[in-house]
Amino acid sequence: MPINADKPHLWKADIAAFVDLYNDWFMRFGPKAYRDTRMTTTDRVQAALRVTSDLAALNPTILREHPSLLPVLRMCTAPPLARDRLTGLAYANKNLIQSMEGGKIPPRMTAAELVEQLQSITRILHRLIDLELFPWLKQKKRPTDIERYRASTIVADRLCGAISDPIIRNAQEQRQFDRITKYLRQRGYMQAHHNPSMTFMEMQSGSFAFRVNVVAGAPRTVNVPVDVVIQPHKPQPSGLPILIEAKSAGDFTNTNKRRKEEATKAKQLRARYGEGLQYILFLSGYFDAGYLGYEAAEGIDWVWEHRIEDLELIGI
Repeated sequence: MPINADKPHLWKADIAAFVDLYNDWFMRFGPKAYRDTRMTTTDRVQAALRVTSDLAALNPTILREHPSLLPVLRMCTAPPLARDRLTGLAYANKNLIQSMEGGKIPPRMTAAELVEQLQSITRILHRLIDLELFPWLKQKKRPTDIERYRASTIVADRLCGAISDPIIRNAQEQRQFDRITKYLRQRGYMQAHHNPSMTFMEMQSGSFAFRVNVVAGAPRTVNVPVDVVIQPHKPQPSGLPILIEAKSAGDFTNTNKRRKEEATKAKQLRARYGEGLQYILFLSGYFDAGYLGYEAAEGIDWVWEHRIEDLELIGI
């Protein structure tokens, strides 16, 4: 039974309602999510300063032993360096930079090549270090606690500014998960900690799980990450659980850029499990009629967060 995809006469009101709700949430909780992340990030910056002796001992050996420092160090320069800008300036291996950003050194890189690359990266960082932000380097002295803390908060602000959208998106995603959890538990569902060795079809009736990799595609297979998998108390005739993708957006532009992602996932899943598979979007934020029409044309239905009880229409 269709939920909202076949009701275009309701789309305009739903869009307006949730833009208002999203804006209200952003104004009330967005600043807190940012502040909480900034506090954690400040601790991370201070830890980086300790490891590098307040940047006085920044050298290739430190970078090799602590590659995860790189995102912090990029924000210690004037101007702060984007990942690709540092790669270009240092003539560095892109894979090395990406691996270091993830806290690792590529295992297949030769020792000689690694040393050469890290020396080049270090030279660029030294050349561009923001001496106004770290005045003790120019004065050749140890910083005071106040100087160190002030510099750490500024670098943390730079880091958070570079990832402000993901901070808000992650907070919104968690809010959606909390909303779904509350709704399901009120109806007697139990959260399952999905066993990777089990298929999603083996979930017990009346259970749900978050962030499950589902094998999709035919004849070639691919792992498709699904936000929520729910096996209703009364399973569908196919026996297949219901799959839900939590989607949130703070503006209309990005949704239209990303709308093909859901269509691709739906095609991959249905190629393996048939057209009867229930793949539903859980929408929160800015989704316009163009986005909704595109998803409806692809056979994808959705539930708005402000009307979560619509899940009852598909047996949840």
